[in-house]
Amino acid sequence: MSGSDTSSSLERLGWSDFFAAQVEPGEADLEPRRIASVHRARLEAIDAKGPVGIEIAANANTADFAVGDWVLADPLTDMVVRRLERKTLLQRHTEARNGQQLAAANVDTLFITTSCNADFNPGRLERYLIMAHQAGTSPVIVLTKADTTADAEDYFRQAVALQRDLPVVILNARSADAIDILKPWCGAGQTVALVGSSGVGKSTLVNTLAGSGSETAQKTGTIREHDAQGRHTTTARSLHAIAGGGWVIDTPGIRTLYVSDVTDGIDTLFGDISDLAEQCRFRDCTHVHEPGCAVQAAVASGQLDADRLGRWRNLIEESRSRTPVKTGPRGNKVVRRNKY
Repeated sequence: MSGSDTSSSLERLGWSDFFAAQVEPGEADLEPRRIASVHRARLEAIDAKGPVGIEIAANANTADFAVGDWVLADPLTDMVVRRLERKTLLQRHTEARNGQQLAAANVDTLFITTSCNADFNPGRLERYLIMAHQAGTSPVIVLTKADTTADAEDYFRQAVALQRDLPVVILNARSADAIDILKPWCGAGQTVALVGSSGVGKSTLVNTLAGSGSETAQKTGTIREHDAQGRHTTTARSLHAIAGGGWVIDTPGIRTLYVSDVTDGIDTLFGDISDLAEQCRFRDCTHVHEPGCAVQAAVASGQLDADRLGRWRNLIEESRSRTPVKTGPRGNKVVRRNKY
């Protein structure tokens, strides 16, 4: 394969000037490879020619890699020499002390998937939106199972109201029409990731995007009727080619999503409240009882939903309480945790 053909194939994998600029002159003999799946004891990768072997040092940890990462590898040994800087990184904070779980790297668009049933939860969707903004990726709300309810438009209106100019689409994850609906975000070289709780159709949608002939089809499962909860059919994050171009990363269902040190993401999501706060009489207004509070005035007039303000206040407090703070003479980081 010629150099130009190799470059073109890498670009179809998501390679760009951002990554090429990181390659040092002395690394010309190393090969760029993209991490396709992360398992407890091994990694799988893909390069310009297709699936390829990948090895990490004995003292390395697979948890330090994310699906979508770009690495430079020695073509003779398949050994990872180094991981390139990420353009975006999706990660979630876990309940464990300083817990942090990598979800996906170098994602252009995050499809936040929920269904038109009891799974639909504005508070949870807001947490996913905060995750997207902190990562630097663009969110899209994907509503599935609209055929199971007569109130699909109501779910759509609730989703649109979560953030200004938020793209929201309704689709049947099993239908080929889903490919056309999501096509604006699935072009050649583009990478999308799917997040959402179990049972909302993420794996089904991955299979639809990848095509029925995909060798890496995801398992799908059923949901409980009384609460629309599903079982975790995806157990490892993985990268799949989208029929016609692009790449999609599926992730295991996430039932609990904590927020920590995400002020920027909260401000982006709740831009309407941030704008109102600037009009308050007092700069340190808590938006609870102060006179001249523009936020409370907006609630009283119906301009701002009181429940939305309550969720904003809870997220701000949770982020503050779970953010590591430096304490002690050695600057040790301690996380104060609360249950939510």
